[in-house]
Amino acid sequence: MADPTNHNQAGEVAPSTVDKQAPSVAEEHAPSTDSPEATDIPTANAPDPKAANPEDNPNAAKPVAVPPKREKPAAADKAAVDEKPAAAAKAAKKEKAPSVEDKPFVEFIEQDYLPALQKAIAQQGVQDLQVSFAKQKVPITGFESAQECWQIIGSWKEIGLRQFNLYFPEEDIQGKKGFSCNEGKKPSTLESFLIDERKITLDLLVFGLVQRLDGQKWLGIN
Repeated sequence: MADPTNHNQAGEVAPSTVDKQAPSVAEEHAPSTDSPEATDIPTANAPDPKAANPEDNPNAAKPVAVPPKREKPAAADKAAVDEKPAAAAKAAKKEKAPSVEDKPFVEFIEQDYLPALQKAIAQQGVQDLQVSFAKQKVPITGFESAQECWQIIGSWKEIGLRQFNLYFPEEDIQGKKGFSCNEGKKPSTLESFLIDERKITLDLLVFGLVQRLDGQKWLGIN
């Protein structure tokens, strides 16, 4: 006959030894119901504090240093940079030497125009050209009462006496100019000279007179 101490009543199963030990293990690690406490049972989701601290764990990931963001130059700084090339160009323009045409009228005629004119006419075959610069009356009939004005007087005797006069009544190369010529007689006509040019330069003033004398057939093989 079975021992009644090893079996429960009919229909009941005796608990295993694991079930008998489980409550004691749970009670040992479970917090009390009186006050909340953290359990020291490790879980799969809880991070390891030592692994997260790089000072304690050399294998822990170290933070990456982010370089500071470079700010764009302010509008005032950009304007200052843009002004530098403009200022340099302006300074270079101021340092540019003035042109010969900017000289005082008499100085320009004596120092620049007369030498250039004599050279240009000599290159056309005239060997005995005489040129002078004087302020005097206009030697044309009908202009006796007119005021004196600056004139360039040129003459040579290669084939008879040939003379021309270039007039500057305003004492300005950019102002009104006149021309007359004769061959041993008093000139009778005063012509306008280079009236269609906006700006008179040394080269243009020389070329214009040489061209007019060539049109008179006084130069070269004429």
